[in-house]
Amino acid sequence: MTTTADVPAPARTSADLIRAEEPVLAHNYHPLPVVVARAEGTWVEDVEGKRYLDMLAGYSALNFGHRHPALIEAAHRQLDRLTLTSRAFHNDKLAEFAERLAELTGLDMVLPMNTGAEAVESGIKVARKWAYEVKGVPADRATIVVAAENFHGRTTTIVSFSTDETARAGFGPFTPGFKIVPYNDLAALEAAVDETTAAVLLEPIQGEAGVIIPDAGYLTGVRELTRRKGCLFIADEIQSGLGRTGRTLAVEHESVVPDVLLLGKALGGGIVPVSAVVAGRDVLGVLRPGEHGSTFGGNPLAAAVGTAVVELLETGEFQRRAADLGVLLRDGLAGLVGKGVVGFRARGLWAGVDIDPAIGTGREVSARLMREGILVKDTHGSTIRLAPPLTITGEELESALGTLAKVLAQGA
Repeated sequence: MTTTADVPAPARTSADLIRAEEPVLAHNYHPLPVVVARAEGTWVEDVEGKRYLDMLAGYSALNFGHRHPALIEAAHRQLDRLTLTSRAFHNDKLAEFAERLAELTGLDMVLPMNTGAEAVESGIKVARKWAYEVKGVPADRATIVVAAENFHGRTTTIVSFSTDETARAGFGPFTPGFKIVPYNDLAALEAAVDETTAAVLLEPIQGEAGVIIPDAGYLTGVRELTRRKGCLFIADEIQSGLGRTGRTLAVEHESVVPDVLLLGKALGGGIVPVSAVVAGRDVLGVLRPGEHGSTFGGNPLAAAVGTAVVELLETGEFQRRAADLGVLLRDGLAGLVGKGVVGFRARGLWAGVDIDPAIGTGREVSARLMREGILVKDTHGSTIRLAPPLTITGEELESALGTLAKVLAQGA
């Protein structure tokens, strides 16, 4: 006899699952109303089976697409052996990860962490320690110069130097020790740097602000200024790095090598959170046992996946794809200017697209694209971001641009 317990519960619909989240999840996000259940490559599928082309790629965390075979294989292989030791012991995967990541970036040493915000926090700590021990800044007086409209994370220290009031309001008192200058303004930066400056912390391309690309020569100027003034240049490449812009790192477009490099997102291949501070030995060498740490930072599962990510980048294939397909993206967006697009900025497979406000907000246009099977995300009013997996094909990219043109042509 069949009992009630033997009857499987009916599958929950997207609407059911969205409603179920409402009373039990903190409302710190406002996601589009799509519930993803499966994914492969550049495509995701919701619980009802509808497919969508992913044109966001987890804010660059999925640079290699969903479930890239080489990354899944590395994770499965490591899951069968060892996942965590903590840093109380060594593990057999960490050395190779650090060696290969240092070689890929042209720097010396790696401090493994988990999330992007952890990498930024760690970079701040390292810069301050360096300022006191190497530069000779008096105790507790070190400052770090940052750019307005930045996005480096949402911890209390990081929002202390944000200019986004949504990120700041209600979270004070704020951490001192930061100076904010306009982005892409070398004169303002020069005026802010003084004998207390430990570092200049910048995104080579400001992602959350709308994929803001600085003028040619700006990053070179920052590098020259920081060397001349005797402070560190910290490049936050958590979104812009690891192939996204057509180079391994966005700073490479100006042949710049920073003192400290912050990596995350794509470093975990969309499988596990992996981040890192990568720097010269003269900088990371200031850390001693007990001064900084992370139970999960550098765990063997993360190190195995991170090594597989580095292997993919060592071939140069993904950087070339981003550069080549970036031309298609840029040209396609140029054809939409005046047809619902009022402006855009693009580098590699990354673009910020300013929609005519008469057509709708970025959120509204993102929702319309979702209904047409394209997933993007808005930022700052009427701007949407495009950052597809680097595995996207030219045909898929052209299809997405065609759908964007269709949605814009429909108007408000």
